[in-house]
Amino acid sequence: MKFGGSSVGTADAMSKVANIVARHHHVQPILVVSALQGVTDALLALAEAAKNGDDVRESLIVLRKKHQEIADVFEENDVCDGLFTELEKVLAEVAAHKQLSTREQDLIVSFGERLSAPLVAAALRGSGIDAVAVDARTLIVTDDHFTSASVAFDATNEKIIATLAPIIARGVVPVITGFIGATATGDTTTLGRGGSDYSVSIIAAALEAKEIWIWKEVDGIMTADPRVVAEAALLSAISYDEAAEMSYFGAKVLHPKTMIPAVSAGIPIRMRNTFKPDAPGTVIGTRATPSPFGVKVTTAIKKLSMVTVEGKGMIGMAGFAARVLAVAGKLRVNIVMFSQSSSEQNICLVVESAGSRAFTQALEQELSLEVGMQLIDHITEQDDVAAVAIVGEEMRGKIGVAGKLFTAVADAGVNVLAIAQGSSERNISFIVHGADADRVVRAVHAAFRLHELFHKIQV
Repeated sequence: MKFGGSSVGTADAMSKVANIVARHHHVQPILVVSALQGVTDALLALAEAAKNGDDVRESLIVLRKKHQEIADVFEENDVCDGLFTELEKVLAEVAAHKQLSTREQDLIVSFGERLSAPLVAAALRGSGIDAVAVDARTLIVTDDHFTSASVAFDATNEKIIATLAPIIARGVVPVITGFIGATATGDTTTLGRGGSDYSVSIIAAALEAKEIWIWKEVDGIMTADPRVVAEAALLSAISYDEAAEMSYFGAKVLHPKTMIPAVSAGIPIRMRNTFKPDAPGTVIGTRATPSPFGVKVTTAIKKLSMVTVEGKGMIGMAGFAARVLAVAGKLRVNIVMFSQSSSEQNICLVVESAGSRAFTQALEQELSLEVGMQLIDHITEQDDVAAVAIVGEEMRGKIGVAGKLFTAVADAGVNVLAIAQGSSERNISFIVHGADADRVVRAVHAAFRLHELFHKIQV
């Protein structure tokens, strides 16, 4: 079971978690928990403030009070003292040299989970459940790519089994810090924002768990973001591949890597609502709810930039695309979408806006010779774009899906900037101006009648 920030955000929420665990105690639950809601952002703000030489004492007091109030309820008074003393020391070091490395950033944000896990364990013990907090840095071994580390699975699996199997054998419930791991040399790392979902999947696969239950504040996976589409409907079952596509294309239901260990081990993932524990939620596995058009979800990723390389001299230039992609790889820039015209005169790459300027500048440097020889006409960057996608396992081979999609976009009066479709045919993605994203999502959701279709199926 993984519980997100809103599920452990208050003493009352933690008591609800304890009630859920008590109901399922007979199946030997293992818990993975996130930081309290808002704490990761607060820690990042503290790190930035310390780097800038700002006084962080007041913010630390507020953060400490937030945790201490919960600690007082569950009589776990030793947790805050030691961890906040350590946090203050790290922040002081950042302030002293006025620089914030990614290594220091990972260490600072790790305090969120390291504070929440002991508090949740105390809440369980207060309900009569024997529980112990476990620091995932003793379980999950990673490389040193701080802020988004990769897992060394062989070493990780060995540590998980060696550490957790004896705890489980005693009937004790482990409450494990999500999101964090450590290098082989002991440096604290994180798995990326939302990485607690990934943590629970890694641990579940190592221990051959029967199921993974992701507890959040939502009923399950919807046909669209309900904040954008009021009529969004709940999906009762989707496939692993559909879930992976949805997560990648902005549906913030799971960390995109969550499916990797789960699929390898054949473990179903069940999305459930902490505050509606009797609701069935959504099951992610090998079976999925059918759809007449094959489309299950429409979603969007915002805050993107589109970088375009264009020139008539690119035609037939062997290895050119590889050079462009190599620049992205060297900078560790994630390419959200890639498109190349069949004329070979245009390559379009969509990346997160945060890294787009550095990527564009690196491309200009790498291709300066070709630009000077007029083989390349332009390297341009367009900010504030969004990638919109439709996703569905059964889209494959369906005639008219793309036509229906782009008719809906045109009827909404929106211009499409770029298009990509993978050979799997389980998604079609396209780029629009950021300001148009929500309007397009609503139009596409209505065009495929997703609310009507899935409401009928579930009734």
